[in-house]
Amino acid sequence: MKKKVKKKKKTVRIRKKKRVAARRVKKKAGRAKKTSAEKGKVKKLARKKKQLRKKIKMPRRSPAAEKKILEPVRKRRFEFTKMVASGNDFIIFDNRRSNLKNGAEIASRLCSRTEGVGADGLIFVEQSKRADFKMRIFNPDGSEAEMCGNGIRCAALYKKKKSSIIATMAGFLKAELKGDAVRIKMTTPENLQLNVNLDVDGRFYQVNFVNTGVPHAIYFVENIEATNVRLLGRLIRYHRQFEPAGTNVDFVKIGDPDTLMIRTYERGVEAETMACGTGSVAAALIYHHKFLQTDGRFIIDVQTKSQEVLKVYFTYSDNTYKNVWLEGRARIVYKGECYV
Repeated sequence: MKKKVKKKKKTVRIRKKKRVAARRVKKKAGRAKKTSAEKGKVKKLARKKKQLRKKIKMPRRSPAAEKKILEPVRKRRFEFTKMVASGNDFIIFDNRRSNLKNGAEIASRLCSRTEGVGADGLIFVEQSKRADFKMRIFNPDGSEAEMCGNGIRCAALYKKKKSSIIATMAGFLKAELKGDAVRIKMTTPENLQLNVNLDVDGRFYQVNFVNTGVPHAIYFVENIEATNVRLLGRLIRYHRQFEPAGTNVDFVKIGDPDTLMIRTYERGVEAETMACGTGSVAAALIYHHKFLQTDGRFIIDVQTKSQEVLKVYFTYSDNTYKNVWLEGRARIVYKGECYV
């Protein structure tokens, strides 16, 4: 009986081994079928790609080129300074080594108040052969402005020189520091025009125009608080009279003698700003030319939306304006780092 039991055990073990071996063979066969099916799918996809390329005429890229496209853009870290003048705020970069090239793209990204640092403009301080330094200013929409009165005051304070010559697209300007106050000698005003009639949606508005480094349309109002600066400012800014460059639009109320109140719609920002230096100068000159027109030296106080009062100095004789200066405070808000 013992011998028979032993034989049964042996046969059971052999059967189990056979079953396991059979299962392994089946699994291998299944895997082989899967891989062959997958290979077939890959081949079909490759054929479809070729057909699409022939139809669309897509350029073939090397694997290295495709990798570059898929890789995220590597950003570099740069230091910046946030500055404010009369409520206008600016992001300033020291770009004397010309490390930053794409000012328009950086401005549209960093000037955003929700997704960036937030500012009315971006300023590059760069090297200049003919001046102490060069200032380039970019608006939040990426456009580059010729000049900015409050921006140049910030740039002058940033450099901390008591007296300096600054190169801009509008020309060379002189800056003087007196504590936290900065005086800028402006360029000679150009193209002064009074009583320009504009047809805006079937209604006529009488505006005045002068270029104080950048173009400004001046519209005098009685109730400055009730004026819809955003709507009317945008309509005048894009009026065909000022094409193709467009214009900044300043709404001005005459207060006490030699005192003005101003609100400004700025092109490039495409909104009302807290202040505008070149606009304040434009308002002072138009006010004198329209209502005074007497020879002599003048100081006009211009109260901005930020409630800071800017001072505009100028001399008028022989029907020309000379020695036009803009004075106001500027300050550093903070310094930081960003990735661009």
